Amino acid sequence: MAKRVHFISGLIITIFIVFHLINHVYGLFGVERHIELMNQFRLVYRNALAETILLLSVFVQIVSGIKLFNRSRKIAQGFWKKLQLWSGLYLAIFFVFHLGAVFLGRLVLNLDTNIFFGIAGLNTFPFNLFFIPYYGLAIVSFFGHTAAIHIQKFKRPIFGITPNKQSSLILVFGILLTITILFGLTGQFQGIEIPSEYDVMLGK
Repeated sequence: MAKRVHFISGLIITIFIVFHLINHVYGLFGVERHIELMNQFRLVYRNALAETILLLSVFVQIVSGIKLFNRSRKIAQGFWKKLQLWSGLYLAIFFVFHLGAVFLGRLVLNLDTNIFFGIAGLNTFPFNLFFIPYYGLAIVSFFGHTAAIHIQKFKRPIFGITPNKQSSLILVFGILLTITILFGLTGQFQGIEIPSEYDVMLGK
């Protein structure tokens, strides 16, 4: 039952993450385009019902995930099993801090949690020394977790590609996408100017 609940809540979260990653890819076309697309996506997920479902799913995912991690970490064998456990643990930790920061920004600091909120740390030294690997590892962990689940659920070749290679391709795609997203969200690694109202996040 715990695995089934964990899987279902994970699917709900995955839908939101896909929206989120597509939005981040739009960072390649500039901040304005990113915000335009985010405003369209918010019509879908920025409402009481969608946010309640998402937050409940994240809570269930964290609680059930930690239980499954504690139950399986000593008996997990093989690359994919271990990747599933450790990537899941990192995602659970990331969800706690990331959502905590978002609601702090919205409810306490009265900030629009748009792209500038998300990339302030990515584009400010020395904070970027932490936030670049912090965000990057979260995206890689998502695809690593997905790849590990894929190899368990799909047992047949697709176009002659074995399940093991399919999962490897998912992981490689996730790594390449992470680099692409960070490239866009840092102004092609040249930096993006952050509006002064977000200075409070950096202790300025």
